[in-house]
Amino acid sequence: MSSSPTNTLSELLAGADAAGHDHAATEKNSGLQHIHNHATGAVVWFPTWQKFRLTSDWAGAVGEQEARLNAATADGTPLQDEASALLADRLESLLERAAQSPDANIFVQENLTAHLTETWAIADAAARTSGTGLPAGTPPAVFSDYPYHVYAQDGRAFATALWNDVIDARRHRALAEEAARKALKPVSRKALKNAARKAARR
Repeated sequence: MSSSPTNTLSELLAGADAAGHDHAATEKNSGLQHIHNHATGAVVWFPTWQKFRLTSDWAGAVGEQEARLNAATADGTPLQDEASALLADRLESLLERAAQSPDANIFVQENLTAHLTETWAIADAAARTSGTGLPAGTPPAVFSDYPYHVYAQDGRAFATALWNDVIDARRHRALAEEAARKALKPVSRKALKNAARKAARR
């Protein structure tokens, strides 16, 4: 980045929290966006992908992911493959932790922004490592198998879709566990006899 940002992301988010109830004006003036967590009454602020690059956190976050990618590709693994695998792993980890959390609404409130910025940092790190320009709104090849459009609506589409999936993760886990229990449930003698009679009539 050509500029030298001084604001941390946490400072920007705290400023948005303190700005009052005119959230539309705060978005317009800050470069942040928000989601209302109706279950808790909280407003969750997050940066656009452009605004994240203007924070002092960006360089460190991208540098961390660059180091991770460099280590993972030292054996000749293609950069795109490793970056795609890293994105998939981080998403799987988020949804797994969400499924195990006691309160999905609190979990998403506490983890959404960190996951958004981590995802954008991985994409920027992959671009810098490969010597290409930073993504400018169009998902690069590393997102070919990723389930979200991470730059649409400056990141709002990503945040909204991810929010819903994180909220649903616990319910989906419960449904999968119930299906597994039913599949393992012993079949009664009566059910076996009924099945045998039906088979004999065919």
